[in-house]
Amino acid sequence: MCGIAGWVNTNISFSDEINIMEKMTETLKERGPDDCGYFKSENVLFGHRRLTIVDPEGGKQPMERKVGERHYVMVYNGELYNTDEVRDELKSKGHKFNSYSDTEVLLVSFIEWGPDCVHHINGIYAFAVWDENEKTLFLARDPLGVKPLFYSIKNNNLIFGSQIKALLANPLVEPVINEEGIMEIFGLGPARTLGNGVFKDIKEIAPAHYLIYKDNIPRIHEYWKLEAKPHEENIRSTIETTRNLLVDAVERQLVSDVHLCTFLSGGLDSSAISAIASNYYKKRGRETLDTFSIDYKDNDKYFQTNLFQPDSDQVWAERMSESIGSNHHTVILDNIKLVEALKDAVLANDLPGMADIDSSLLLFCKEIRKNSTVALSGECADEIFGGYPWFTRPEDIDADTFPWSKSSKERNEIINKEFFKLPLKEYVAQRYSDTIKKVPKLTGESKEEARMRELFYLNIKWFMMTLLNRKDRMSMYNSLEVRVPFADYRIVEYSYNIPNKFKFYNGREKGVLREALRGILPDDIIERKKSPYPKTHHMDYTEAVQKWMKEILSNKNSPIHHLIDGKKVNEIVNTGGKSFKKPWYGQLMTGPQLIAYFIQINTWMDEYKVKIEI
Repeated sequence: MCGIAGWVNTNISFSDEINIMEKMTETLKERGPDDCGYFKSENVLFGHRRLTIVDPEGGKQPMERKVGERHYVMVYNGELYNTDEVRDELKSKGHKFNSYSDTEVLLVSFIEWGPDCVHHINGIYAFAVWDENEKTLFLARDPLGVKPLFYSIKNNNLIFGSQIKALLANPLVEPVINEEGIMEIFGLGPARTLGNGVFKDIKEIAPAHYLIYKDNIPRIHEYWKLEAKPHEENIRSTIETTRNLLVDAVERQLVSDVHLCTFLSGGLDSSAISAIASNYYKKRGRETLDTFSIDYKDNDKYFQTNLFQPDSDQVWAERMSESIGSNHHTVILDNIKLVEALKDAVLANDLPGMADIDSSLLLFCKEIRKNSTVALSGECADEIFGGYPWFTRPEDIDADTFPWSKSSKERNEIINKEFFKLPLKEYVAQRYSDTIKKVPKLTGESKEEARMRELFYLNIKWFMMTLLNRKDRMSMYNSLEVRVPFADYRIVEYSYNIPNKFKFYNGREKGVLREALRGILPDDIIERKKSPYPKTHHMDYTEAVQKWMKEILSNKNSPIHHLIDGKKVNEIVNTGGKSFKKPWYGQLMTGPQLIAYFIQINTWMDEYKVKIEI
């Protein structure tokens, strides 16, 4: 994986601006610690930081290729999972290759098919191609948005980068937020509207979109979208197809010239990926698979069973490791370091995130990186196969808003009314409504089936994106590439049209997936009730975030004062978060995690020198 940056302006000739591109690219050094490179021509500057995974010599970037009089240059962040097939197809069309890297395959794909290259590739990617002859820039992002790509257009300058920090290193882009940005943070956060960069002049290439910039005009196109189709298979065939798609996705993503491991919590999704990977390794006589799980110091003493977390992961992770014969590592996190890492999590994300759900993953990835450069993780299965409680609870199914964030009224009460009278509830409602209008449905399907399509679509476009953003930022901050097989667009396309009676087969969440894993996983793992990413329950953590937030509130210069109702937030802090009755977001951001979110907002405003423009 890598970090990319670029700057295009066809109205000027770049002269001394290469130093600015160097600064932009340097902000991405954690994403690519192994190498860096630059390209400069009259109207374009590209920068690249490389994390070497495949073909150390043949994959250097920026990559250039000349075909006759045409000159193409590309920077790319990602991994293609059908490299060999695409290379063979391109060879049949007369193209020759100088390496075995997927980078060269991607560039030649663009040369052969232009923007339609995205219909030939399967992978996770964000890339830019400059056509020197046509003076045209092409930017594209993978179908599910696993890899990030931000951009800003100012005075005929198009500036892009893998993360917001790269854009802010350009003097043309300032860290300004307006009313919309505030409502993103307080109304939707840690989620974001697709394409929204929170900062006033920063946007994001939405998943499954590409942008063509020519003659100072940006043209954006959605190249892939979910379609509602009749499901013609019976349950047995559906189970078989689900199994085959998953096994193929996992095995394709095991390609690496560096050490690879898997995340293993002992839950259904990570266990499936670890088992498939371990079987693949054994069949090919490769080294024993390394697996990693996360836990917290003294969590066995403080763990609290609830609807979202029925039991602790550790016993199940060890059970699964023993079953597949992996070399298992348990990373035990210290609760005080977890609090201290909230700042690094903001710096990794460039925005307030999921509090200690972020910082724990950041510290987890830091430990894994000592052993491996690539990891596979189980994200996205819950969103596409129906693993969350809101797929089965009537009050969530019938909710006229995002089921993981039903606290718009309570969130609005936190905003500083002396300075802002923001239509926060209306803003959230509009974002929800806009999404619902786009849901693909079948003519004549039942009201119940149609509503479940809406829920799955909402999860794919919103909740899943939040988790994928988190995974990318926290892992790449540690120069660790994390792949997510369940985000293979083929699996998502197929699962979207599986009827609910199959998805929830035998009355279980992810019922069809459970059946698809018979023979791959032990039965007790298959029958285990879903448990989400683990969080700490230790009082040391609660007390530490309370103390930090009290210090922030007592400092009149703390930037968060401009945004919040101090009395309301004080009450939340003093009660350890209990006075805020509804979960802020999802299953985990409650109580002390909400306090940590406020800490992240203040840290973000302070570190990024955020200016408020109303």
